[in-house]
Amino acid sequence: MESTLLMSRVEYVTSSTRGQRSGFAEPHSLMGWCHWRVVERLLKAHVTPPLDGCTYMGMDSGAPPIQISLFLDLLMCLCSDLSESEFVNGERTGCSSPISQQGAVVRSARALLWRILRGTTLHMVYVPGGCYDYLTLSGREHIGRLTKKGTERDTLSHIQNTQCVSDGGRVINSVLEGDVIVAPGAVIQHCHLQGPMDVHSGCLLSGLEVTSSSHIQQLALTNDHIIQGHHIQLGEMKITVYTVLGAYDDLKVSCDDDGATFLNHRWSDLYSRTGIQPEDLWGSGRSQSLMEARLFPVFQPRGGAVGLEVGVCWLLGGPGALEQWRAVWRLSLREVLSLTDQEGELRWRETLFFQVGRRRVMDNLKSQSDRGLLPSFRAAVLGGQHEELLCTLDSITLCAPVAAGSGENLGVAARCLACIADVLACLAGEGRGGLRSGPAANPAWSHAFSILEQGDLLGGVQALATERAKWLSRPDLLVRAARHYEAAGQVLLRQAVMLSQRFIYIGQGEVPPLGEWQDVECPARLDLSGGWSDTPPIAFEHGGTVVNVAVKVDGRRPIGARARRIKEPRLLLVSSSGVQDDAIAMETVCERLEDLKDHCVPYAPAALLKAVCVCSGLVTYPSRQSLDEQLLQRWGGGVEIHTWSLLPHGSGLGTSSILAGAVLAAVYRCTGRTYDTDSLIHAVLHLEQMLTTGGGWQDQVGGLVGGVKVARSKACLPLRVEVERLPLSDDFLLSLQQHLLLVYTGKTRLARNLLQDTVRRWYSRVPSIVENAGQLVDNAEECARACTEGSLPRLGACLERYWGQKKVMAPGCEPAAVRTMMDALRPLALGQTLAGAGGGGFLYLLTRQPQQGEAVRQVLNNTQGLRDFSVHPVELDMEGISLLKSS
Repeated sequence: MESTLLMSRVEYVTSSTRGQRSGFAEPHSLMGWCHWRVVERLLKAHVTPPLDGCTYMGMDSGAPPIQISLFLDLLMCLCSDLSESEFVNGERTGCSSPISQQGAVVRSARALLWRILRGTTLHMVYVPGGCYDYLTLSGREHIGRLTKKGTERDTLSHIQNTQCVSDGGRVINSVLEGDVIVAPGAVIQHCHLQGPMDVHSGCLLSGLEVTSSSHIQQLALTNDHIIQGHHIQLGEMKITVYTVLGAYDDLKVSCDDDGATFLNHRWSDLYSRTGIQPEDLWGSGRSQSLMEARLFPVFQPRGGAVGLEVGVCWLLGGPGALEQWRAVWRLSLREVLSLTDQEGELRWRETLFFQVGRRRVMDNLKSQSDRGLLPSFRAAVLGGQHEELLCTLDSITLCAPVAAGSGENLGVAARCLACIADVLACLAGEGRGGLRSGPAANPAWSHAFSILEQGDLLGGVQALATERAKWLSRPDLLVRAARHYEAAGQVLLRQAVMLSQRFIYIGQGEVPPLGEWQDVECPARLDLSGGWSDTPPIAFEHGGTVVNVAVKVDGRRPIGARARRIKEPRLLLVSSSGVQDDAIAMETVCERLEDLKDHCVPYAPAALLKAVCVCSGLVTYPSRQSLDEQLLQRWGGGVEIHTWSLLPHGSGLGTSSILAGAVLAAVYRCTGRTYDTDSLIHAVLHLEQMLTTGGGWQDQVGGLVGGVKVARSKACLPLRVEVERLPLSDDFLLSLQQHLLLVYTGKTRLARNLLQDTVRRWYSRVPSIVENAGQLVDNAEECARACTEGSLPRLGACLERYWGQKKVMAPGCEPAAVRTMMDALRPLALGQTLAGAGGGGFLYLLTRQPQQGEAVRQVLNNTQGLRDFSVHPVELDMEGISLLKSS
């Protein structure tokens, strides 16, 4: 039986209970509840006569042993309503010392304690529902303690079939494979078992390895049996010994006693059933108790450790013979416990602990669970188990493409690569090796990336692991490797999201004449609730819901594009930003197919327009056909594209995604192709993955679909966006327009790593992010109801909650100047938030009173430290993307 069953009741700290039980032998153990000054005082008492008689050091130095109580002496002297005389003489405790030499020593020790500890403040901490539990030798009491109400059914364990474990059963630090049925009142701890197997009520299995499973399966186990594996050391030899007991057996009572039992039956039953005789168990002069009975086989006659089958199985009625049992070398329970290999026992439990952790990681990733994995990663790194964990994560990724439906598997594989990045960062150590976000284009990793880009997941993961092995020696290398693993995960994430291409339906219509412009204008969007939930992978792992509204700024649709076919077989790309005289235009000419090679580099010149040319099928890249051949064959010439935006960079109003939709629409129209708005929404989603900018789907929904709408995506791949325009009354729309105001903060939104950081925390399933994702969706649904029911106050409350939720998703998105601005405007607002991800750009507020533009301007003018802001009226746009007459 485990040593925890053998701990006996200890009330007094005495020199007779061995040095390590002494109250002063290890004073550092008091650090958890004492101030360091108190510890210093106790250290002083440790070596001061006569208190040194409580320690083995004092006794070994010749000091007379004395008894000092933790409660009636050490703690009693700290009580406030007690005099020194009462304490020293024991008058308040009923434990006054007798008039003897020993009594004088005790009084002297109490006087010393008074001088050393008096004045220290004693604090009491109440533990609700707590109780004082004496550990005994009773197996039944130990099992009851483990299964009592309030304990967990599953503690640090991996259970393949959780339905096999009853509510009253307990599994602790164990791995259960197959159908291992655990009845109410049964306990399995520190075991690795394979089913099928029944563990009956009152049974305890402990310390059993997986090789024991076949023998346990053959046993006709009944209730209240305890089977344990013990790691022991005999000289240089380390082996496992197996014991079996009954839960109701008394370990110390003599076998002649009427109540003496083995396996819950009288000893005479054992003798008659097996042929064992008392002299087989106890030598002369030995106490004839179960504790001393040499029942448990250790060695075969010719050497070699004995397994479970020779001793335990036979004693329980399984196959075997008396002669075989007698022939082996056996030990008693006391001898087994005295030979315990503590290091081996702890190593076995630690091995199970980390094996459980790896299996839980595997289960959570495959099932796309929202359970956080960072604690498991940190524990594995601290325990030196990182190599095993990395191999497990590799194997999960490699298994991803095996099952049908590669979309879901791509999502799982992308998260696995992000998890490997987390493990590498943990290996580097917190705050060491540099920032997690950074460049990830080292040529050493390009081979693995190219394999992944080609769709070879198995080859790519193996190439990544090969390269990873070269980057484990220093914290800076580990962090750089983590960045590259995150980048590899982004490759798979893009491939997963691009599966939404199947929802793009493009038809062929009449091609407009050469030179005829096709003009498109779009409103901006204000996100009212739910933003971030539309961001992959959140959008397809959790599901997303966003409410937003299309708006004109200063009476104009601020985003637009135009396209026409031209005679020359080339691409003429012109993009401009700014208002009229302040507009800045940039022209890019593509005359060779090679000019499009940077179409997926977001900071390349005209990258968005180049990506549109490829994504829309205007041209094919790469291709064996030259650019001019493709253009002439498909469209009879080249294409000229112009784009513009009247909004400042980093406005937070969804400019880039809406602009992508406008350009796609213009290109489709000038080449005679037809589309619907849903196709355009998914085409933008596909394009932004090709452009490697990522991002969600709510921006294009907001600018391409007019009015107030709720858009949703389900927790699955392929990612599909479904849009519902809310049926709002004209009165509510007018009131909403009169109460909405835009304020440009004067701060450019700096969101370079905002998306990457948020996706990283989602992949790690940081609890606050997981909880917040659910709240974002719930708040968006409430926002839709508030609008439908025409309640501006409820809408304002949704905006306030939404701003708080944005700050959870992206800490640091509220600059000090913006906080000052929002604090100043709060008395005027039902609700307010920064548009988009935050960090700068436009703030919008829902005012308590209509037409509050001038009042807002005055408040901001009177607020110290604010400048470069501007206030803009908002006009709801009910049309969305607008196709102008050809010119």
